Amino acid sequence: MPLARTSMHQFHADNKAHMGEYAGWDMPLYYTSPLAEHKQVRTSGGLFDVSHMGRVKVTGKHARKFLEILCSRRISDMQNGQCRYSLVCNEQGGVKDDVIVYRNDDDDYLIVVNAANRAKLLKHFDDVIRSRELTVKVDDTTENTVMVAVQGPKVMDVVGKVSKEIPTLKKYRFAIKNLMIAKVVVSRTGYTGEDGFEAILPSSLFALAKSMILQDIDVSKPDAVIKPIGLVARDTLRTEAAMPLYGHELGEDINALSCGVDFAISLDKHTQERGERFIGQDVLEQTRSSGGPARKLVGMFVEGKRTARQGNPILIAGKSVGIITSACPSPTLDRCIAMGFVDAALTAPGTAVEIDTGRGMLNATTTAMPFYKLAK
Repeated sequence: MPLARTSMHQFHADNKAHMGEYAGWDMPLYYTSPLAEHKQVRTSGGLFDVSHMGRVKVTGKHARKFLEILCSRRISDMQNGQCRYSLVCNEQGGVKDDVIVYRNDDDDYLIVVNAANRAKLLKHFDDVIRSRELTVKVDDTTENTVMVAVQGPKVMDVVGKVSKEIPTLKKYRFAIKNLMIAKVVVSRTGYTGEDGFEAILPSSLFALAKSMILQDIDVSKPDAVIKPIGLVARDTLRTEAAMPLYGHELGEDINALSCGVDFAISLDKHTQERGERFIGQDVLEQTRSSGGPARKLVGMFVEGKRTARQGNPILIAGKSVGIITSACPSPTLDRCIAMGFVDAALTAPGTAVEIDTGRGMLNATTTAMPFYKLAK
């Protein structure tokens, strides 16, 4: 089966991207080098094609109620123009996906989901709507739209030349802009630890939007303020920022309270006005009342130049106490970093552990996360 292509495919070809498969899509892995692209985002600005992520409109009489049942986080107190990060859990308290919910109105929302989980979630949405007899319309707009993320410390200076509104957007807010006869959703969330914005627009308008965002910037020049960035650098950037990734820190068989995103789990939401119990809440309440999950996510600094890998066992005195979920050499910190689940009693920063790579042991020390945090 051929890989799906985003509307930016020609842009990737023009900029000599090294392409590869990701969740059924033909995506740019890197253009020049992952290291150079990582540093470009940390020091200036980068443009990411994130069109592979699912964009699903949820509308109708019971849209808000549906999302309250679906999402681990409170939805009913969201304001128009607000985005909110949440988990979608299964009945066992595991994570089906992490999503961002955009509220247009009480009966009009947009959900951004991970590419690998789009088909699974669409079926889940349909099952919940039918079983609860809700009046909700779900419209998957992924293949008709494009989503671009522009991240980095100099990005807002650039976009400020074409828009006064975007640089004034608060974090986790969005605005709807008119471009020609179409509407563009511009939000300020991010997945790199840097400031920036995302734009969702009809596929046919990408060329116009690109010319407005980049203006006179030639992305092929060594000193370009904004350059295209591939998925490899996106992964090292999100690891430095300790952002969880589905299939690594999040999964169907991983208790949601283990994942380090407790802020996105509201176990009291059903007690508030217009609140609902969410799917998986019963198990998570039992987890919390019994003392919490057996393992929790921690950060680690790894000694030496060798990096750990996902799936490597974490040991203390030869005994397995956890497992690595993500790891990489950090270009910003110039040292190796990792995230992993360890026994809940061992999460205090400064705990010495060993990592079994299968070809030798690495010494590491647990640390608070994120590894990299943007200065205020």
